[in-house]
Amino acid sequence: MRRAAFALPLLAALSLPGAARADEVTDALREALRAYEAGQLPAARSAMEEALQLLSQRSASTLGAALPAPLPGWRADEAQTQAGGIAILGGATASRRYENAQGQYVEIALATDNPLIAQLGLILTNPMLAGAMGRLIRIGDQRAVQTHDGEIQMLVDNRILVTVRGNASAEARLAYARAIDVTKLTRR
Repeated sequence: MRRAAFALPLLAALSLPGAARADEVTDALREALRAYEAGQLPAARSAMEEALQLLSQRSASTLGAALPAPLPGWRADEAQTQAGGIAILGGATASRRYENAQGQYVEIALATDNPLIAQLGLILTNPMLAGAMGRLIRIGDQRAVQTHDGEIQMLVDNRILVTVRGNASAEARLAYARAIDVTKLTRR
């Protein structure tokens, strides 16, 4: 009975459209199912963990693609992505640093799908609590908070934390926050 409870969600996932094309994630899921059905629980767990890590890596790459190009007069480092987020918390992160000719910088950090974001989300989605952190602003259709030192935080799709910080002017940080393609973030 327990095997069936474990195997059914895996079989359902593997039968979804697109599962026919082999990729690393479906390969790991299939390996987990094979090992589980053979009673090799440690191997099944290892393959499932591999599938989760591969999904986190894919998520991190997608986050990195949502970071904006440098604004006029600025240059940017390559986007940095990390699967697994903050060590044991899981999720994925992406960041990029932008710098102008005067040496001022803006850094955008994106993090998704970890328990800390859920906790911070309780604050950011409540206008009264968010207002205590700083000034409420709008970035497109998104509510955001601009703290007293000019850092911008917003929660996209109730699971993606966007932080824009740096030593550049508050206006420059706001321009970068507005340059983020929120649509790419919500489609991931």
